[in-house]
Formats: sequence, C-alpha cells, structure tokens
Amino acid sequence: MSPFMVKAIQLLLSLSLLIVLHELGHFIPAKIFKTRVEKFFLFFDIKFALFKKKIGETVYGIGWLPLGGYVKIAGMIDESMDTAQMQQPPQPWEFRSKPAWQRLIIMLGGVTVNLILGFLIYMMILFVWGKDTLGNEALPAGIQPSAVVQEIGFQKGDRILAVDGQTLDNVLDVNRYLFLRNVETVTVARRNGDQEMIQIPEDIGTQIFESGEMIPLRPALPAVLDSIVPDSPAALSGLQQGDKILGINAQDIADWDDFITLVGGAPSSPLALEVQRGNTRLTLQATTTTSGTLGVYPMLPNIAYTNVKLSLTESIVQGFAYGYWTLYDYVAQFKYIFTKKGATQVGGFGAIGNLFPPAWDWKGFWSSTALISIMLAFMNVLPIPALDGGHVMFLMYEILTGRKPHDRFLEYAQLFGFLLLMSLVLFANGNDIYRAFFG
Repeated sequence: MSPFMVKAIQLLLSLSLLIVLHELGHFIPAKIFKTRVEKFFLFFDIKFALFKKKIGETVYGIGWLPLGGYVKIAGMIDESMDTAQMQQPPQPWEFRSKPAWQRLIIMLGGVTVNLILGFLIYMMILFVWGKDTLGNEALPAGIQPSAVVQEIGFQKGDRILAVDGQTLDNVLDVNRYLFLRNVETVTVARRNGDQEMIQIPEDIGTQIFESGEMIPLRPALPAVLDSIVPDSPAALSGLQQGDKILGINAQDIADWDDFITLVGGAPSSPLALEVQRGNTRLTLQATTTTSGTLGVYPMLPNIAYTNVKLSLTESIVQGFAYGYWTLYDYVAQFKYIFTKKGATQVGGFGAIGNLFPPAWDWKGFWSSTALISIMLAFMNVLPIPALDGGHVMFLMYEILTGRKPHDRFLEYAQLFGFLLLMSLVLFANGNDIYRAFFG
C-alpha cells in the first residue's frame, strides 16, 4: 500500500474517532439535562446520508462529506439553520428552555472531551512505549547554529546543558523552547570545555520565524565520509567511505562545516589530509578542483535515542505535562498565523494527513491523534459563531448581562460563522494544493 493511502486511512480513522467522541461530549450532558437530541452524525449528510437509523428520539448516521460531524439538539440555532423550529413555542425538552449554566456545560462538553482524550493518549503512549531521550553524547559534533542564533551567542560545536536551569530529555527540544516559550537563558558547553550562559532576547521566536530557520540548532555533521565520487580528487587520493577527516594542512577539523570551509577556500590547491581509518591514522595528499571540491559526501549521523520505561504513576504525571505543553506550544504559535508569511503556511487535510507516519505505526498514529485532539479542542473554543466557542461566547454574554441575544441575531451570526469557516477551509486546503504542485 502506498504511503499516501496509509496516511489517508490513518487520517480518516483518527478524525472519525475524534469526531464521534467530541459529539458525545455534547450528547451525554444534553441527555443528562433531559434535552432532546434529534440527530447524531459522523460527517455531514447534506442532501443524503450513507447510513442512518433512528433509535428512540435520535437519528444516528454517517454522512458523505468528511468535514466534521454534529449533533442536532432540539431548540438550538446551529449549523442546520432550522429556523422553523425556533418559531414555535419553547418546549421543556428543548435547549433554549434549559438554564444558561446547563447550556454552557452542553456546549463545552466536546472541547472538554478532546482535551481529556489528548492528555490520556499521551499518558498511554508513555506507559506502553516509554519515553525517548536524546543526550549530548548522541551528538558527537555538538550543534550547528543558524545565523539568527549565532548572533545571540551560540557557537558551532556547542552542547546544550540546560534551558532556564532545566536539563532537557531531548537536547534538540531547545529549538521548540526558543521558538515558542519564554526562555531567558540557555547554558552551553563550548568545544574547549568552558560553560557559558547565553541570554535569550524576548523576541527570539519572531526572529526565528522571520529568518525561515525553524530549526536553528541542528546536529553538526561529523567530518566522516559516506561516499566518494569515482575519478574525483578524493578517489585518486585514496580516501574511502568511513574515513574521518581529522585535519587539513595541520589545521584541526571538528566537523563537516570545518572541512567544507577549508576545502572550498583552496581551489586547485594541494591538501595534506589527516585521516582516521579504523584504528589507523593516515596522511593522504589531494588536490582540489578549480571549484574547490574533492568529490565526497558526508555520512549523516545516526542519532540514537535512548528509550526509558516509565511506571504508571510516572506516565500519568509526565503525560499530563506533555499534554499541557503541547497545548501551550500550539496556542503560542497561533499568533504567527496572522502574519503574511504565517497565512501561507496554514494547512488543511493534506497538512494534517502528513502528521501521520507513511508506514503503519501504532505509536505514530496515537501520537498524531493526541496532537489533533488538542488542536481541535483549541480551535473549537475560539469565539467564532458556528463553533462551540461562538455558542459559549453568547452564553457568557447572557449569564453576565441577564439578557439573551435575539434569535434573529444568532441566526445571522451562525450564518456568518459558517461562511467564515468554509472560507478558511477552502483557503487552508488551497494552500495544500499549491504546495503540492509548486512546493
């Protein structure tokens, strides 16, 4: 099966699970408060449904348009735009007849379920698969900083020791901390062994975003050769795959960047290469091309994570923390959407589908599902009419002022919100299509 189909199946399964549970979050409190639920649908059933069956007072079904799902609650102005019902006298089983606090609980039920589900999945993942950690020992050449973070003090070969005094389970998480969190200091170990504390400016996240270097601290490549171009200067000199370059013309080489800098700066020049081959140290002679190349490619580092098993208690505590920071980071990056550059990066179903692994992997599936669940919780609580947050906004107005918005106003607000959401869906998926064809 192609990677595209694997991702598509995972996306459909994940969204189906999340939609059903989200709608149950509305359905259950509605039933508890004796509010009639007329429909419960997975996906939208515009004009017709793939399946439907009435059980009691509720029609359960599956629609054909996989853009979400819904529960139709009697006496409520929602996406069904059933205005005829609202013109009849209120009935005791209708949503509009219930106290505002009950209506508020019903509307917050879906978001609450999504949040709880995301946190529970993260706890389950940590308990079943453990936690993957990455220490500095897994990055023998240290880190390679981009230009934007070099300006604030990071240097090639640094090792990340702590962020605001906290040791990271994964040292590469420093990128997420710099981009999305209010980091004040990062403690690093320099190549010479000295430790230094780098002061982080408040706007570093904006600087990273505008620079386009979304991962400003990458693992530095060691100066180890992966492949040799036939008949190149490197091949003629006797260099072999797996050779580690220690020095050039008596200058030490710490990583691949050092190697490229020294070789590229000496076109058509003879080079004395100090090479480590197994347990043997060699000196080889080579002459670069007129463009300053030898004809070699680097060996990409095999970054080895260490898996740590957690107890049930540890999984619960750390899973909760992971869920909290996932939500925090998602909310923090939301501000970039309102920039010109951020708007072009908004994605639809294609972007969401790419969150899943190309080959079936249960850990990857559940990790992506937890992330999407938390994303849906936040998006649904935004104060936009037609979303749960829009209903909550009007209910809070009613609770605080003691005045209920007029039904006609709610109808127009619902229509406006629906058109806005459809425009956003078209825009996001249009971005996916554009990227697919033009990169």
